[in-house]
Amino acid sequence: MTATTLARKLEILKRIGTATVHEAQGQRGYVDRKIVPLDLRSRMAGTAYTVDGRAGDNLAIHYAISQAAPGDVVVVDYKGYMRAAAIGDLMAFGAKARGLAGIVIDGATRDAAQIVELGFPVFSRGLCITGPTKAQGGQVGVPVTVGGCVIHPGDIVVGDSDGLVVVPAAELDATLRVAEERDTREAGVRDKLAKGATTVDLMKLADKLREVGLT
Repeated sequence: MTATTLARKLEILKRIGTATVHEAQGQRGYVDRKIVPLDLRSRMAGTAYTVDGRAGDNLAIHYAISQAAPGDVVVVDYKGYMRAAAIGDLMAFGAKARGLAGIVIDGATRDAAQIVELGFPVFSRGLCITGPTKAQGGQVGVPVTVGGCVIHPGDIVVGDSDGLVVVPAAELDATLRVAEERDTREAGVRDKLAKGATTVDLMKLADKLREVGLT
């Protein structure tokens, strides 16, 4: 797959959104909803550049940002640590300047207002004003567990205001096909709703409503 083809597929996933992508792959790839975007307007899709970090230390994250390719999402297993921020606005600025698609931290960030103003997608568990150390190691390019989801290098990470979903790299084409089909069907449903139909009609819920005594 060429870089141009991959970029086109990622743009489609980003437009379609996490909820539809999640449904398209059988409700798999769910990342803990406590990992949220700093800016609810964020929309992100990219290939995972994984970091097995050390809680309270961001040396490996600095390295990852310097090595990740344009279009990558740096995904950090920060062990859910909330007593020190993994990144701040300078690291986010550097990541954006290098063409990265976003950063996901299973832990804390800081400089939220500046990052939001920057317009760079950052997802984390919350905020902490305390800075980390830069003294410990870590690993990059290895499977990590972030928000209860195992993420492998090269997997596709999609994020928006609903949260994060991960698509295994080998399943990208199949998931994209089903997601596009679902998106097209939902557009048809919206058209029918606009013309006066109800979700009870379209989803054939009348029998179930009678069964539970709601008619």
